[in-house]
Amino acid sequence: MLAMTDLNTKQQQAAQFGDIDANKGIESGPLLIIAGAGTGKTNTLAHRAAHLVTNNVSPERILLMTFSRRAANELSERVNRIVEAQLRQKDQTFAPVKLPWMGTFHSIANRLLRMYAQSIGLDPGFVIMDRNDSADMLDLVRHKLGFSSSEKRFPRKNTCLDIYSRCVNAQAELEQILDVDFPWCKDWHDELKQLFKTYVEQKIEQACLDYDDLLLYWYHMAGVPDIAALIRKDFDHILVDEYQDTNLLQASLLQRLFPDGSGLTVVGDDAQSIYSFRSADVDNILNFPQQFSPPAKVVSLQKNYRSTQPILDVSNALLKESKSGYKIDLFSEKKSITKPQLVTVEDDVKQAKYIIDKLLAARESGTLLKHQSVLFRSSHHSDRLELALAQRNIPYVKHGGLKFLEAAHVKDLLSIMRFADNPKHQISGFRVLKMLPRIGPRTAESILGHLTQQNNDLYSLAGYQSTMVKNEQWTKLCNLLPSVHHNTISWSDQLSQVAGWYKEILETNYDDHFVRWGDIEQLVRMSQQYNSRERFLSELTLDPPVSSGDLAGAPLLDDDFLILSTIHSAKGQEWKNVFVLNVADGNFPNEYACGDDKLIEEERRLLYVAMTRAKEELHLIQPLKYWVPQQQQHGDKHVFGSKSRFLTESVMTNLEATTYPRKQPTANEQLAGQKALTDIRKSILSSWA
Repeated sequence: MLAMTDLNTKQQQAAQFGDIDANKGIESGPLLIIAGAGTGKTNTLAHRAAHLVTNNVSPERILLMTFSRRAANELSERVNRIVEAQLRQKDQTFAPVKLPWMGTFHSIANRLLRMYAQSIGLDPGFVIMDRNDSADMLDLVRHKLGFSSSEKRFPRKNTCLDIYSRCVNAQAELEQILDVDFPWCKDWHDELKQLFKTYVEQKIEQACLDYDDLLLYWYHMAGVPDIAALIRKDFDHILVDEYQDTNLLQASLLQRLFPDGSGLTVVGDDAQSIYSFRSADVDNILNFPQQFSPPAKVVSLQKNYRSTQPILDVSNALLKESKSGYKIDLFSEKKSITKPQLVTVEDDVKQAKYIIDKLLAARESGTLLKHQSVLFRSSHHSDRLELALAQRNIPYVKHGGLKFLEAAHVKDLLSIMRFADNPKHQISGFRVLKMLPRIGPRTAESILGHLTQQNNDLYSLAGYQSTMVKNEQWTKLCNLLPSVHHNTISWSDQLSQVAGWYKEILETNYDDHFVRWGDIEQLVRMSQQYNSRERFLSELTLDPPVSSGDLAGAPLLDDDFLILSTIHSAKGQEWKNVFVLNVADGNFPNEYACGDDKLIEEERRLLYVAMTRAKEELHLIQPLKYWVPQQQQHGDKHVFGSKSRFLTESVMTNLEATTYPRKQPTANEQLAGQKALTDIRKSILSSWA
């Protein structure tokens, strides 16, 4: 047996699991590797594949499935490096290893379906539709069935596709999916069922499969005993990465193909299962050992190579309070006397200031901006921070969601303001007009032509004659635009009134309008920082927080930039210093998770993932007051943050609680305070004498 000197004991145990046979290579039963955060999961999986290859398992008889092409390529490169090193250690000739059956679940499904298509009567030349194609086909079917012209608002094409996809991947009935995930669509149950049936018929007629069909057809194909037996004969070992992210359909097809678990190795971490919104089911990894007889071997990787021990202490404490899971107790050889910080700030403005102060101080001490990250539960949580970063000329890249000003609904609102400010700006006018019901490109062009003929007098819009514009929204817009343009409405109230008109449009055009409305409120609040409409629009145009994935402003000469990311997008990443925004109830856990034990546990895991991205410093920031997207237009628009229920006494013992800005009293102030307290106590006691 080869010595794997760069692996620890548990990693070696996982990599070398099974019995070596001189003729058959390695024979093994099912194996589950629980790889805690930062424990070298990819390295262990690569060593296992290399161990199989160097012990006479033919590379083409290894099926290795990942969740991204990038992960597959990285594994392939590592396997080759490991095999080369091991063979040269034994003075043997090295030839590059090619694992022909390595890729994502969907890519493997595509290959197998084409191989066995004729066996199940499927055209081997089938076309695969991407999500845009699928949504467009559903939209066409919606129109043909007359659902898009119903009096009540029928779900939009992307919502319909999400519902359909959830039904397929979770292997659940439509009624169940609507009850749990799309309650606002429950009244359309029968119509949606008809829509999906017709959609499937259209795909069959046109010999095309959508993204979900690849797994669905593979699953049903694996249910045919003769075909399943043929597929099983092709593979001796099956390695599955990120098993905690599998959905029920993926887990079920593995069980159908490999019912006894022979040669099956799955790697994952239940504590990092955070994708239930994509139908991932944490029960797949939790129940994996019991699916076989005898139960699967479980090897837990506990040595963390990423974080200091104080960071692991608080993340371990958080995980221990979970009601389920393997609860791996991570440890590290990286010692530190610095505890993670729980920082209480007054509001999101102070939150942004604290982060900027800390990250610039760290940069001065030698920690590059790109070795620091700000993580958040929802993309809009970084709105205030992005503006502050732009004002301080601090470049950044944002992962997970669009930048604030690039979101479609925010661009809608700004288009209204720009059109009102300058009626000659036809790009904005075209976008504004197409928001309205019954107005398509031709009508919008006609209206803009009419406006040009009337010397761009916004009052003239009311005189445009067409049956397409006879509605209340049009009438209100015709009054609103010139009032804003001529400042009949004061600047302090202009954006608020425009937002009030747009709200009905927002609710009609976007299914997730209740989340998007929070961004609109944020934009209204931002406008109050400027003394005029012109200044507001100019500043946002000249120095905006730019689109996702770009640098905010010109990069520095050394191309150093801060990383902003949603926690979901940060999974698998690591940074020296990590700041987590809005650690308060309503965000951690998210308010929509309350009342559902499974969702609460996923929220706990989400915070755990955020914590374990940090290598040296972890800052959890708790604002006393923050703005929320669910508030209505009128009345109080903020909430006071309550302490996250996840920050229990046992978790708090591993955190250093501080406030920002911290004001340390002078010695004289301390003496005066002690005297004042003594006097107060005497006064209180005297009332009971």
